[in-house]
Amino acid sequence: MKKLLFISFLLGVLCCYAQNRKLPIDTVVTTQHNVTINGATINYTAKTGTQPVWNEKGEPVASLHYTYYTQNNVKNRAARPLLISFNGGPGSASVWMHLAYTGPRVLKIDDEGYPVQPYGVKSNPFSVLDVTDIVYVNPANTGYSRTIPETGKEVDREKFFGINADIKYLAEWLNTFVTRNNRWRSPKYIIGESYGGTRVMGLSLALQNQQWMYLNGVIMVSPADYKVIRRGGPVSDAMNLPYYTAAAWHHKVLPKELQDKDLLDILPESEKYTINTLIPALAKGGFIGESEKNRVAKKMAYYSGLSEKEILEQNLTVPTAYFWKHLLKGKSGYTIGRLDSRYLGIDRQLSGTKPDYSAELTSWLHSFTPAINYYLQEELKFKTDIKYNMFGPVHLWNNENDNTRDNLRQAMAQNPYLNVMIQSGYYDGATTYFNAKYTMWQVDPSGKMSDRFSFKGYRSGHMMYLRREDLKNANNDIRDFIKRTMSNGKSAKY
Repeated sequence: MKKLLFISFLLGVLCCYAQNRKLPIDTVVTTQHNVTINGATINYTAKTGTQPVWNEKGEPVASLHYTYYTQNNVKNRAARPLLISFNGGPGSASVWMHLAYTGPRVLKIDDEGYPVQPYGVKSNPFSVLDVTDIVYVNPANTGYSRTIPETGKEVDREKFFGINADIKYLAEWLNTFVTRNNRWRSPKYIIGESYGGTRVMGLSLALQNQQWMYLNGVIMVSPADYKVIRRGGPVSDAMNLPYYTAAAWHHKVLPKELQDKDLLDILPESEKYTINTLIPALAKGGFIGESEKNRVAKKMAYYSGLSEKEILEQNLTVPTAYFWKHLLKGKSGYTIGRLDSRYLGIDRQLSGTKPDYSAELTSWLHSFTPAINYYLQEELKFKTDIKYNMFGPVHLWNNENDNTRDNLRQAMAQNPYLNVMIQSGYYDGATTYFNAKYTMWQVDPSGKMSDRFSFKGYRSGHMMYLRREDLKNANNDIRDFIKRTMSNGKSAKY
């Protein structure tokens, strides 16, 4: 009887514990490590923990999980840059760039970015930790970050899950982080991937005008600019063609005249045709003449690897999903990836308008999910039963009043120190490299700040850093960007 009572008591305790599983609102775990970068050993401190988001009453309404890396034995911390890193989604954890790009540890994958077992991490010999400290921030409901219901109320989703709400609370959170870690004097850079590009464009002005925190640089990795992507129309539709050219070249389905050339020799041709001919043609819609329509279809086929017939059947407007499904239909029957069109997938049937699944994303989740859970809990010693949300519940997301592109322009105009670099993979079919170039061209209509923008392209996809050669090159580009945009005693004036 006593044994039965003890078991009942134990089960009761365990049930209570399970019902109250939650993350500490404000905590940190500190560990020491080293990594060899470009042949030099870097000793560094890793701090991973949670920091609150407060409401107007000073009550915690969310707790954001972060990981913060600082190089040890730095004599002048004020002169050392701080890189603030976000991924996108919206709803994505800050895991991708953390564990595969700029951080001191990266995935165990092959040189082209494909998963290998056993899953895990290894040292990153190209990390930018040698030139900057780095903090990776997980927005609300991503990674280990969670919203917190106010007393007697439901979570006010409007405070977190929308373009402007996201920017507002993250700017306030960063103010606290910078204050707690004594980084106000440091040169600051923010980097965002995919939707993170929208996020950091907006944060550039919010940090400056709401928190009085001025930046030296904004880095956009495969940025999603919804002023183009969601608007549709002739410009948005035409801008896909150079990406089609790149993907078709990779899979060797272009005409021999193009296929025999290097990728970087043919992309300018496709870009020029897109700007000078395709956009005006699509702008005519159903009133384009038959002969012109046929000429355009023939040239689009030349630059895309699709047939003239397919392009005419789509009235010159070829959806990206159709391209992923049909590019290799008559060659191998594989589909190609959305975020990285080097990846191949197998559909149930050849016919259809879009692939059954995203071949590249399933491949990435193979390696990232076990690695981030292992790394945070076993190497960085952050122990929790909370689930790590690779993608968190943040929808419905409020996309109204997206002024982020102009926010970046205004931030740059007000701050002569502020420079922008865009990094894109040529085989990214979701946020294409040519869309990224177009965004760069459109930020400042005056053209007076064009010398403060730079674009870097890579022979891979959305997460171009998964390919080892691009991991090296892209980190070096960030390293050079930071070094180039340090003020070095120069006054902030025009």
